[in-house]
Amino acid sequence: MAEICLEAKDLCKTYIVDGFSNNVLQNINLQIEEGEFVSIMGPSGSGKSTLLYTISGMDDMTAGKVIFDGKDLSEMNEKQLTKMRLLKMGFIFQQMYMMKKLSIMDNIVLPGYQAGLVSRDEVNKKAEDLMRKLGIIETAGREITEVSGGQLQRACLARALINSPKVLFADEPTGALNSKASMEVLEELVKANKSGTTVLMVTHSEKVAASSDRIIYLVDGDVQGELVLGKIGSSDDETGKKSDAEMLQIRERKLRKWLEEMGW
Repeated sequence: MAEICLEAKDLCKTYIVDGFSNNVLQNINLQIEEGEFVSIMGPSGSGKSTLLYTISGMDDMTAGKVIFDGKDLSEMNEKQLTKMRLLKMGFIFQQMYMMKKLSIMDNIVLPGYQAGLVSRDEVNKKAEDLMRKLGIIETAGREITEVSGGQLQRACLARALINSPKVLFADEPTGALNSKASMEVLEELVKANKSGTTVLMVTHSEKVAASSDRIIYLVDGDVQGELVLGKIGSSDDETGKKSDAEMLQIRERKLRKWLEEMGW
């Protein structure tokens, strides 16, 4: 059995708007194992992004607990949470937030410099290695307006991985990309996961989610079901000895059928 690296216990999130309570998350209970690739799906307004932000400590919880790397996030102050996010979490968003006055390379190395775990030379070397693996080394000196959307999102992935995070949180990382760039970014997420990084991703795309080990389906802030697909090519992957394209098609069809049963 793999160790649990992230767990939500009776997690609730309530917003008060004009005197009315909006219960966005309702007693969420879930566990994420080390090395898993988990996707969160559900209709618009179901609380997917709120769950991602709350379980990563980016947003406050109203009630319940989140245990990350053996620590209760509800008992940590903002300074402690900020340090936790910097050192042990990586983030990718649909909107590719980067500092406009910095080059692609400078954006990637900045969290590494802030962490101070190794020398700046070592951070620079790791950034270059990541950019080569992601196929964007030629963009190192460019401004963020001088690269394609797919290149920029891969740069965001490199930045998210610079401190070797325990968990990578991704909120619709392919949502603003065309189909080709989406598959390229997804391929890199899968590679990061295979190298040992746990991935928790919000997505609306069946094609993207089909590469996940497990899918959690959310409706009105409550977990309605889970589908286990297993890791691609592993003994628990039911697609057998087929090409990558065939395996993904089989997994996508299985996921689509399940989502239809869930009311997708």
